[in-house]
Amino acid sequence: MQISHLIKTTSKLLESVSDSPRLDTEVLLAHSLQKNRTYLATWSDKKLTEQEIYTFNKLLKRRQQGEPIAYITGTREFWSLNLTVNKDTLIPRPETELMVEEILNRYPQTDDVHLLDLGTGSGAIALALASERPNWKITATDQSNAALNIAKQNAKQLGLNNIQFFAGYWFEAIKHETTQFNIIASNPPYIPSANPHLSQGDVRFEPLSALASGDDGLDDIRHICQQAPKFLKAKAMLIIEHGFDQKPQILNIFKDSGYKSIQQIFDMADNPRLCSGIKP
Repeated sequence: MQISHLIKTTSKLLESVSDSPRLDTEVLLAHSLQKNRTYLATWSDKKLTEQEIYTFNKLLKRRQQGEPIAYITGTREFWSLNLTVNKDTLIPRPETELMVEEILNRYPQTDDVHLLDLGTGSGAIALALASERPNWKITATDQSNAALNIAKQNAKQLGLNNIQFFAGYWFEAIKHETTQFNIIASNPPYIPSANPHLSQGDVRFEPLSALASGDDGLDDIRHICQQAPKFLKAKAMLIIEHGFDQKPQILNIFKDSGYKSIQQIFDMADNPRLCSGIKP
């Protein structure tokens, strides 16, 4: 079977489980062949061996069962960084790059910055910022040791040495630290625990602890907002990612926690995605 024919026929098989069946097919085939997608286009008339088709079909079956592409290939690109991911980590989303962009814009070339990334998962936010601001001191935490090991592995693979990693539940991970931070950033769980989407599609394969947070999805965000001032320098910033439909609740949480200069930032789809506030 030729590469082009395999892509065409397989794409139809994935239409029921994927919003991008052709892209999924190409990514899986390129991964199974240990090539890139450009190779598939260049050699579209190349005939595949039985072994190559067998290897591809094993990956295909996993995708047909709904397993996310990132977990099948073990990688996900974020901020042009190739990150290792697995079932212990949340899969980094493109919309989370907005947080990286926002922080870089607000702190263009400041050297004396100590940033805390709470709930780092695969390390996406911390690693992206470390790559752009090598002179910053970055601390990354997660309550999952398994996730933290992936983040450490990613830092090593990328040659980023300006990050410290600590395990623990939110601020408990850094209770031994005496330094206060210029920035605290977090993409915490924010989905209501009874949300039916948690048992549908790709999300059902991801760690629930990284997705859901109480009846309204805001338990962890409340905790972070209330505790963060103890760890922020004067006039330092807290910035949090949240759900597109949580804008008014998030604003109230920031106000009730005493933050000033509160800003709510919208993503490329014009959905509210981030909220930031300054410690008075």
